[in-house]
Amino acid sequence: MLEHAGLVTRSRDAQRRPVHLDAAALERLTAWIDRYRLIAEDSFRRLDALLDTLKNNAPKNEEQDNT
Repeated sequence: MLEHAGLVTRSRDAQRRPVHLDAAALERLTAWIDRYRLIAEDSFRRLDALLDTLKNNAPKNEEQDNT
């Protein structure tokens, strides 16, 4: 799977099959993941803020007032 993704390459040396990490491809993958991680974190922060607002503005239940 890593070879198919372009992150590693294989070569042959007699019976050995060395695998080589492509550091540049890994760096591009890391940058791509970070970009979407930041977007997701921002979305979750905004969702948290919205849920807090809704929770604070929700009408109180009579049962909650009596406890």
